[in-house]
Formats: sequence, structure tokens, C-alpha cells
Amino acid sequence: MKTTLQKVTSRGQITLPIRLREKWNTQYISVRESDGGIFIFPEKVDTRNTSKEYTVFDAIRDNKGKGIKARDLVSILKKI
Repeated sequence: MKTTLQKVTSRGQITLPIRLREKWNTQYISVRESDGGIFIFPEKVDTRNTSKEYTVFDAIRDNKGKGIKARDLVSILKKI
């Protein structure tokens, strides 16, 4: 296993070396945290159906950060 030292920008960004981007051929990663550190894994994501998905309810946007119970949301939707 090869270790590469990467600088984290002031905005919290890192650059994945081109060797790794080409090897794993993905635009998506998952970041997992454990007591031992941070682990980055390449992910395959099916983006073909994302244009059909949208957010119906966003607690931060729609309810000042307060969540809503599922039964209350169903009740609201039935009224529409």
C-alpha cells in the first residue's frame, strides 16, 4: 500500500492524485471515520435516475430546522 501526503485546503478540500482517479475511474467517493482515522473509498453511483428525484421536504429549508413526524407529513400531503 502506497501512502501519499496531501494538503487540506482552508475550505477542507483535498486533491486526489491523478494516478488514483485513473485507477478507480469514479467521480464519487465515500468517506468513513473510525478511531484509527479517515478512510476514502471509491464508489460507483448510478446517476441515470437522479433527475427524477427531488426533495419534497427539507427541514432546514421548509421548517426552520425542525423535523416533522412521518404521520404529520402524511396528513399534510393528504390535504393537498
